[in-house]
Amino acid sequence: MGIALWLTAAGTAVALARLIPLLKLRFRWELAGLFPYAFILGAIASALDFGGWREPDWRAALFVLTGSFALIGIQRLLFFRDPRPLDA
Repeated sequence: MGIALWLTAAGTAVALARLIPLLKLRFRWELAGLFPYAFILGAIASALDFGGWREPDWRAALFVLTGSFALIGIQRLLFFRDPRPLDA
């Protein structure tokens, strides 16, 4: 149940990040790049005693959600390619 909550929090972060057009990547890249990190963030939340993989806890969901927003921002900064030429 906790893992489902982690993935739901990561999916919510991706859905909300799609509303921000700044440096937007393709949807499948953001989604595929984020779900493995959601598991890692969820494991860190479990280590910090914010619930577990079998126990849904709002603190773990909030931790994964904020961490996912940060990772989406980092991912967009690292992999964004501007389609416009430099002299335009």
